[in-house]
Amino acid sequence: MDRSQKADSVAQLNAVFNKVGVVVITRNLGMTVAQSTALRGKIRDAGATYKVAKNSLAKLAIVDTDYAGIDDFLTGPTAIATSVDPVAAAKAVVDFAKTTDKIEIVGGAMGSQVLDATGVKALASMPSLDELRAKLIGLVQAPATKIAQLQTAPAAKLARVFAAYADKAA
Repeated sequence: MDRSQKADSVAQLNAVFNKVGVVVITRNLGMTVAQSTALRGKIRDAGATYKVAKNSLAKLAIVDTDYAGIDDFLTGPTAIATSVDPVAAAKAVVDFAKTTDKIEIVGGAMGSQVLDATGVKALASMPSLDELRAKLIGLVQAPATKIAQLQTAPAAKLARVFAAYADKAA
């Protein structure tokens, strides 16, 4: 890789670090091509990205970003998972790490908050942004449903009373 390619790589990584909501650093411990492909597919399905980058270039790219605190994690054979959704990348990596011992979660960051491996796992257990939106919509719609039920309930009770009197008279 020549100097201009390295500069382009650093610029691309810096752009990624400036727009994402979470960064997860993993250490690959001899994953096969099939396992790596499965991991990349799972991460892509979650709306995240997974990139193997040279540690020295990644350390240059995180300078002057919120993720400057993760430079200690960038040692050895590492890869970087990122996503705009603060939970997506962490959830995908943690779910995949449960299936194999060939990947280790080193740490990460959410904004300027540096997370260790336990923090990344805790982040992965939180509901995603889409799940939170669905819960919020459910909470907003619930009162309207209850109001509709309350409006129809008195009429239904009145109809049952009239039906009971009609049955009694017959």
